Amino acid sequence: QVQLDESGGGLVQAGGSLRLSCAASGRTFSSYAMGWFRQAPGKEREFVAGIKWNGGNTYYADSVKGRFTISRDNAKNTVYLQMNSLKPEDTAVYYCAAGPYRGNYYSARMYDYWGQGTQVTVSS
Repeated sequence: QVQLDESGGGLVQAGGSLRLSCAASGRTFSSYAMGWFRQAPGKEREFVAGIKWNGGNTYYADSVKGRFTISRDNAKNTVYLQMNSLKPEDTAVYYCAAGPYRGNYYSARMYDYWGQGTQVTVSS
């Protein structure tokens, strides 16, 4: 069992930055793939970024590539999402997700555990 707790969301102006953190409990964290997803009002949840268990490979949605960076610190059981050059369309609830690798970091179905989410609001 893994519990995930996101933090770092907030209100920021367009062009600004935020760093999200996701603290995980459980001894299996270091062996799991991790991902960040987001859901804007009236829209479906969408993939943002994913990272391999050892941090060796990262994956990004086209909409955030070059602006967002996912990283992890297995010694601290924490995964991060550094978000730069934020845009109003990045406004959403951001969710952290964890699960054993099953072939597709981009699919929510690969992840077994989810956090409660943290709100990110970007004003224009």
